[in-house]
Amino acid sequence: MLQSKYLSYDSLTDSDYQQLHNSLNGKTATEVIRWGYDMFGDDLIYSCSFGAESMVLIDMIYQIKPDAKLVFLDTDFHFKETYQLIDEVKKKYPKLTIEFVKPRLTPEEQAEKHGDRLWEKNPDLCCQIRKIDPLKDVLSNTRAWISGLRRDQSPLRANTNFVNKDDKFQSIKLCPLIHWTWDEIWDYIKSNGVPYNELHDQNYPSIGCTYCTSPTKNGADSREGRWAGLNKTECGLHF
Repeated sequence: MLQSKYLSYDSLTDSDYQQLHNSLNGKTATEVIRWGYDMFGDDLIYSCSFGAESMVLIDMIYQIKPDAKLVFLDTDFHFKETYQLIDEVKKKYPKLTIEFVKPRLTPEEQAEKHGDRLWEKNPDLCCQIRKIDPLKDVLSNTRAWISGLRRDQSPLRANTNFVNKDDKFQSIKLCPLIHWTWDEIWDYIKSNGVPYNELHDQNYPSIGCTYCTSPTKNGADSREGRWAGLNKTECGLHF
């Protein structure tokens, strides 16, 4: 197994990434997270949306590295319930560092440059401005990041590994929850008293920006409520 603390996106071959993933097969999510911090230390950050998977990861991370750094992509368009949850997280996990990362353009500047309601006319560009570019700025200064992707969330996510080559951000992406089911996520939240976004109780399985997130019918695909009516299920951070 590769052990060097100097591992980086550029230093690994495709076979190295597969070797790292294989070495973690059979490990629990907590063990994968611990491996990540042992390997990358403060060069590992968690880009957190504060969804259900996020809350599981926050709780696990806090047990391993209480002073871990979380990054929240504050698009200016989030639900009030999301900001309320962040306040709860700060109280329950007080040693965490939560950095709010804003887009380069305010909503007003975006409207002036690209027109009103860009999320309807060109949602990919809106996501680029308010999510992808801000995360790119953050990850330019770090070697690796954690994501809550699960394989059963969608066909696009079905091949996600524990350790992934992230060409978009030229970083290493660690995904500890790839084998977890939606039921297992909620079993953990309930069993451990983990706070969560109250919108989940209103049939919002996946929660993003207010303009692009809607409730789903019970049992619907977890991505169905995102960009409803459009041929789009991903913001572009991962695919």
